[in-house]
Amino acid sequence: MLLTPKLMRKSSIIIGMFAAFFFTQKVKGQSSTELEQIGYLLSDALLYSEQYIIPATDAAVYQASSAWVNSPKKKEKWKVTLGVHTNVFFVPKRDRKFSIQNDDFQFFEIEGATTATVPTALGNDDQIYLVGDLGGEEVRLETPEGIDQETVVYPYLQGGIELPYGFEFLARYSVKTKLKRGNYQVYGFGLKHNLSQYFPKIEAKNIYFSAAAIYSKEDLSFEFLDINTVYGNLGIDVFNALVDTYHFQMSASKEFKKFELITNLIINRSSFEYIVDGKKGAIEEVLPVQDVINDLLTRISKDKTNILGEVSGRYQISKFYVQSSIAFGKFVNGNIGVQYQF
Repeated sequence: MLLTPKLMRKSSIIIGMFAAFFFTQKVKGQSSTELEQIGYLLSDALLYSEQYIIPATDAAVYQASSAWVNSPKKKEKWKVTLGVHTNVFFVPKRDRKFSIQNDDFQFFEIEGATTATVPTALGNDDQIYLVGDLGGEEVRLETPEGIDQETVVYPYLQGGIELPYGFEFLARYSVKTKLKRGNYQVYGFGLKHNLSQYFPKIEAKNIYFSAAAIYSKEDLSFEFLDINTVYGNLGIDVFNALVDTYHFQMSASKEFKKFELITNLIINRSSFEYIVDGKKGAIEEVLPVQDVINDLLTRISKDKTNILGEVSGRYQISKFYVQSSIAFGKFVNGNIGVQYQF
């Protein structure tokens, strides 16, 4: 991880915004060197945040993409299906940590070392200290911990109602799931359309096809950087990530009496919003730290496209269905659910 010209430009933007703020507000008592150092401090925080949070938001997209279509088969009109699901995301080792070195930073240095390995939001609870000097006072930062979980498990409710012409309305909702160092929540809705109804000879062989368009919202929050300075706490101790994902899904299945084998191809496009949240720090009396950081965080919010495959099995027991699935691509995500069809 190197301090690229792009990141250096981010620092310059921060410094310029602070300088403009001070001059327009006519705040006196801080030297230009101290203002510059505050800018460098926030630039380092921005650099760290990008490496820390992005693996978690990439993983959130996979968690929200799985098990939307219970079956591509067309149901009777106005039939309602309600289900309770448990999602299991397997945290890959490669996304649990990243490396830093003193050359990455403009304000901080690693205490007692020149390089270190630190956890991402998906990583363990190892911590190190970063130190710097502001106005003759030491600023000592303990790096944030990860969730320290090999799997992320959360339950959610999902329902569907069969509409005319082979359409089905889908909806999903989970309460906030408490992680070790944060929270996760997902909700969304979509529309599925059965395609095999137009090919009776194929349906006669118990083979079914469908297409679906789905929107989901993922909300993640993590404990982040609790930074105290001579001017007060910076108020960036909560990091919130909001993800809007649009899914397009093609599904095919083969029914064997009470068992249905389903395959899905999922393509999604996600947009990301990152904000520091929570109680504002004491430094806000003289510096709008949260607003400046949140403005700069828009620069790391890039849209992403993912392609996933999914295999699912569904077994009928009277009006109940037991279903499990596994989605794969960059990550692996499992899901198991019990549904009741009214």
